[in-house]
Amino acid sequence: MAGNSYGTLFRLTTFGESHGEALGGIIDGCPAGISLNFDAIRSEMQRRKPGQSSIVTQRKEEDEVQFLSGIFEGKTTGTPIGFIIPNTNQKSDDYSHIKNSYRPSHADYVYEKKYGVRDYRGGGRSSARETSCRVVAGAIAKQVLSDIKITAFVSSVGEIFLEKPYQEVDFSLIETNAVRCPDKVVAEKMENYIKEIKKLGDTVGGTITCVIQNVPIGLGEPVFDKLHAELGKAMLSINAVKGFEFGSGFCGARMKGSEHNDLYNEDGTTKTNLSGGIQGGISNGMDIYFRVAFKPVATLIQKQEVLNNQNEIVAQQGKGRHDPCVVPRAVPIVEAMAALVLADFYLINKTYQE
Repeated sequence: MAGNSYGTLFRLTTFGESHGEALGGIIDGCPAGISLNFDAIRSEMQRRKPGQSSIVTQRKEEDEVQFLSGIFEGKTTGTPIGFIIPNTNQKSDDYSHIKNSYRPSHADYVYEKKYGVRDYRGGGRSSARETSCRVVAGAIAKQVLSDIKITAFVSSVGEIFLEKPYQEVDFSLIETNAVRCPDKVVAEKMENYIKEIKKLGDTVGGTITCVIQNVPIGLGEPVFDKLHAELGKAMLSINAVKGFEFGSGFCGARMKGSEHNDLYNEDGTTKTNLSGGIQGGISNGMDIYFRVAFKPVATLIQKQEVLNNQNEIVAQQGKGRHDPCVVPRAVPIVEAMAALVLADFYLINKTYQE
């Protein structure tokens, strides 16, 4: 299986399955001499871990990271950083009923057809549990990007939207509720709706908005390695993501050029920021902001028709511990992937300056 690595200079390779002994990763290209804040890494993992509230999967994993290499006396050495995250609460029997069948909208069918074998326990390699490794690497990437601030939050669940622009919300409220929405009233509506959906054995999707501030001018490469193209690839590599838009996004397609152009101020900033902080694939110093759309979780705790390996359509009901809505736990994952992209371009940019 190819495609387990991301990045050019700051590069992450992940390994492991949802119900294996552990997941893990190797971070190559991290600069030497960075004093790591391990509490910050642990905090990011706590934000992503399962079982943190009543509206997410109740699988109990502490997601404690064990670093194996690349760190000495609390500082990075410049050599590959190896780490593992032990799996401690697998319940593989929860998946025995799908051993010979393929869940709708999951990777089950295509994995088996492509590789001739699949790990049906929690989806194996296709499980969103793999993203725990990304959060570890993203937490380190954030410390490489010490002056850049990356903030993500839930901006919609189903038909419930946070209508305020990000400039009008209080980011300090994001971690004060289970949904991670920076508006108490909207957050309560979202949480109640997710609970209703869960009672029905159903699931619901939503969107996450990410804002990146204090970005220097010049990150990104023209043509094929544009900054927004890499951000899009990174976001679309996250499980359940169905869409990505930055700046004005699809709304920009309805506008006239006279409405859409970001006119300059004398200091090089722009009066508006419909470009989303990126022009010509290169950061322009303004805030970068984008939105990521997540589909409803595919596993339903209600009966639906599935295909089995005898090419028969049979009735099946989902079992086990699953998120009724993935977006609250995906917030730190979006931040982590954004950090990986920016850290990579930051190091690439440094090579021009040396």
